[in-house]
Amino acid sequence: MSNTSTISRGAGRSSAPGRRRDDNPRPARPSGLRPWIIPYLLLIPGLVVIAGLLLYPLFQMIVISFQKVGIAQINGRRPTDWVGWDNYTRILGSEIFWSSLRNTVVFAVVTVTLTLVLGTAVGTLLNKLGRKMSTLVVIGIMSAWAVPPVAQGVIWRWLFDADAGVINWALNLLPDGLSDLLFGRSDWTGEPWLNDAVTVYLVLIVCVVWASFPFIAVSVLAGLKGIPAELYEAARVDGATPWRIFRKITFPLLKPVFAVLTILSIIWDFKVFSQLYVLMNGPTNREAFNLSMFSFAEAFRSPPKMGTGAAIAVILTLLLLVVTAVYVRQIVKTEEM
Repeated sequence: MSNTSTISRGAGRSSAPGRRRDDNPRPARPSGLRPWIIPYLLLIPGLVVIAGLLLYPLFQMIVISFQKVGIAQINGRRPTDWVGWDNYTRILGSEIFWSSLRNTVVFAVVTVTLTLVLGTAVGTLLNKLGRKMSTLVVIGIMSAWAVPPVAQGVIWRWLFDADAGVINWALNLLPDGLSDLLFGRSDWTGEPWLNDAVTVYLVLIVCVVWASFPFIAVSVLAGLKGIPAELYEAARVDGATPWRIFRKITFPLLKPVFAVLTILSIIWDFKVFSQLYVLMNGPTNREAFNLSMFSFAEAFRSPPKMGTGAAIAVILTLLLLVVTAVYVRQIVKTEEM
């Protein structure tokens, strides 16, 4: 009896639900692979692409900036010569570098400000339009943003052409009295807008703002869609003006969006090259150089001095890193306060 009951109890235990070890088996894990390593393994392909496309060229640019690289070195007739800090010393002692730096900074400050203000205004307007009209306007302005930089330069070079430009033709249509009152002259035939450094940058500012503000507007519109409408209704009930509503509700809630857009605009506008190259028809006017154009002229204009051009590019990169770091630091401090 005892043996039979013992066997029966043992059989009962073995057949009881939830008692077997293989009822809920754990997922197999590769031997020797810890879970915390998996995310880093998944990042490796992206890091390899970034290193190949960005970090390696950046490293080569830094190396070349300490070398003398000319036609003889490019053709392989002579080895590259290490010149240390000579390229940087020569650049910092050049008047063209300091005028290029001034042009770069002033242009970036003006263009970033105008782009953000205009883009924010258009984005706010789009948010108030109906769905069909808003979609139509977005398609229209994004067509300008989609135009390649070289094509942008061609369009605005044609508009401001001295002989066949639309701008001179339109200004000549103004009544002489109105034109004299506004501009101090009535005849605009053959006005060479693109020969002077100041007017070249005025055209460049218009060109870049025209092509850049649609991205700002659409980004601001996307941010506005995420703000609850109840906040605006409550503010209107309290009698708040549109400017006060923007300052107290819209701007604080869109600070992260404005932070990213400002950083991107600074980086883009500091590096403007294609539009300026097309407007000036190449590096022809040294007074109108920015750092990108100065780097190109030194590196590729005869006789090529690629070491000097690389040194200018390194300085521009460091300048962008400093400006971006300072701006991000200010944002972080503001958020902490």
